[in-house]
Amino acid sequence: MPKALADGRIKLTILTKKPADPKAPTVAELNAGINAACQILKSDYKLGATASDTISEAALCSVGNATTYGASNYEGSITPFVLKDETGKTDMDESTAYAALAVKGTTLWLVEREGPEESTDYAAGDIVDVYEVVTDTPQKPGERSGWIKRTVPLGVQQAWENVEVASDASA
Repeated sequence: MPKALADGRIKLTILTKKPADPKAPTVAELNAGINAACQILKSDYKLGATASDTISEAALCSVGNATTYGASNYEGSITPFVLKDETGKTDMDESTAYAALAVKGTTLWLVEREGPEESTDYAAGDIVDVYEVVTDTPQKPGERSGWIKRTVPLGVQQAWENVEVASDASA
């Protein structure tokens, strides 16, 4: 199989309601979410696993340390663009990603798919990652040039990675 560039091939969907089964979200659940990829800054997008906790509990007879892995850890940070109307006011109807992420303490489910072009709807059999997150307060960037945007730290509560999208009939 050939390698594929990530450009234009990462679909990000924001769900305001938990999928009935996060280990097998349905096509209908995902396609009904907020299609956010075109409203998110690529350069600092981060969502996924980080290094697990380590446990060093070697048996008395062992020579040296014996490290094993414990609890999994995840991190997330997302920067939505803040879209403005012709008068300069934030247009929350158009800024759907920002509107979903703007309030601290909001629980959301972010679904990421890598592979098909971003504009392709979800289909049964797609492999996705589902993250339950809680938003922090949106932060203004230190560099105030470029597009108007806010960085939103995400507290990842749970993750279901590499899960298969179910057909609507199996829901």
